[in-house]
Amino acid sequence: MVVVTGASSGVGRAIARRLGGRGARVGLIARGVTGLLATRAEIESSGGEAMVLPLDVADAGAVDTAAELVVERWGHIDVWINNAMVSVFAPVAQVTAEEYRRVTEVTYLGTVHGTCAALRHMRRRDRGTILQIGSALAYRSIPLQSAYCAAKAAIRGFTDSLRCELDHDHSGIRVQMLQLPAVNTPQFDVVRNKLGKHAQPVPPIFQPELIADAVEYALAHPRRERWIGASTIAAIVGERLFPGLLDRYLARKAWDAQTTDELPPHARDNLEEPLELDLGAHGAFDPEAHANSVAWWLRTHAAPFVAAGAAALVGLGAYAWSRR
Repeated sequence: MVVVTGASSGVGRAIARRLGGRGARVGLIARGVTGLLATRAEIESSGGEAMVLPLDVADAGAVDTAAELVVERWGHIDVWINNAMVSVFAPVAQVTAEEYRRVTEVTYLGTVHGTCAALRHMRRRDRGTILQIGSALAYRSIPLQSAYCAAKAAIRGFTDSLRCELDHDHSGIRVQMLQLPAVNTPQFDVVRNKLGKHAQPVPPIFQPELIADAVEYALAHPRRERWIGASTIAAIVGERLFPGLLDRYLARKAWDAQTTDELPPHARDNLEEPLELDLGAHGAFDPEAHANSVAWWLRTHAAPFVAAGAAALVGLGAYAWSRR
């Protein structure tokens, strides 16, 4: 039994579709009913079972009620995936206090609410997995997305604290975090945008199905945290080694990298209210988006090659010794 927040589109939809297609019963949380119903239909068409739970994750009481409904129907929660988000693309001077509050309530506090709701049920069985969908921006903030970057960094801080507490209690509950690269999702068509141009993910861009792959792998091979894609690794490592250099680089490059002239600007956004549309999992950047990541493949397939190389070295050593 799995619960996915932000399940109506983008990464959340790809994750829900993947896990539902693998036989998981999936609780689908998002604000937009149209997208949730479409996601449920996709899961059911693959033989899975899904439950539509329309709500705003900023409402802690609604999240708790959703968790209760899932347990009432299916008995327990094995996995809770926090993915819901909203954002504002604008310089700090143009972001209002209300916009900062809203992004924080959905992206950060929504994760807190989901985590706490999951814990209340998982503690009864002393088992379960909570998986936070993070971002390279949790470590390396970029201009024009201050509210979102701050919320993702807050999720990382909250999650680190929770891990320590669970370790202290010798809990059987696992908490993981995936740090994502830029992903081709519909958020760039619905994000609140004050840049005067259509927003785009900072290349290289990856398809949401790669994130679904990573989630599936992480659930089967638990680890504290995983960084997906070479660009994520470079951003996090670069921030640790050369933060000032990255400041100056982003000051020169980040404006153009986050906008495109290929698409017209849009006036609609989903910051306060959902857009009742079936947006799907993919955004408008299919031609530029990569279905696979070499860095991710190496991180998940390196062990057999390392073992084979070690065995070959041992064999060569034994052969050389026998010749002596």
